[in-house]
Amino acid sequence: QVQLVESGGGLVQPGGSVRLSCAASGSGFEFSQNAMSWLRQTPGKGLEWIASLTADGSYSKYIRFVEGRFTISRDNAKNALYLQMNNLEVDDTATYYCAEGWGKGGTRGPGTRVTVSE
Repeated sequence: QVQLVESGGGLVQPGGSVRLSCAASGSGFEFSQNAMSWLRQTPGKGLEWIASLTADGSYSKYIRFVEGRFTISRDNAKNALYLQMNNLEVDDTATYYCAEGWGKGGTRGPGTRVTVSE
């Protein structure tokens, strides 16, 4: 079973950038053979899918309102997933989760909080 731990969240000003990381581990889980995703949740909203990336990192897909601002990437040698977030907006304030698989149905970590505020 996979264990996922996110890091890199914090307070950032509108227009700023932050890079989230996700460390994957677990016996029997081959990170390099699994698509991975980033999700987020805000108070009053459900869990939103943000982006997904294929196992080899060759293809990614984003929800429309983050296209051009967020970039999902991975380092299979380090069992690590990343989310580079640029030009952040107040509405990007949320708890961000990495998740196993494509979409929002897989195992996810405990999350890391990103607050976008002056």
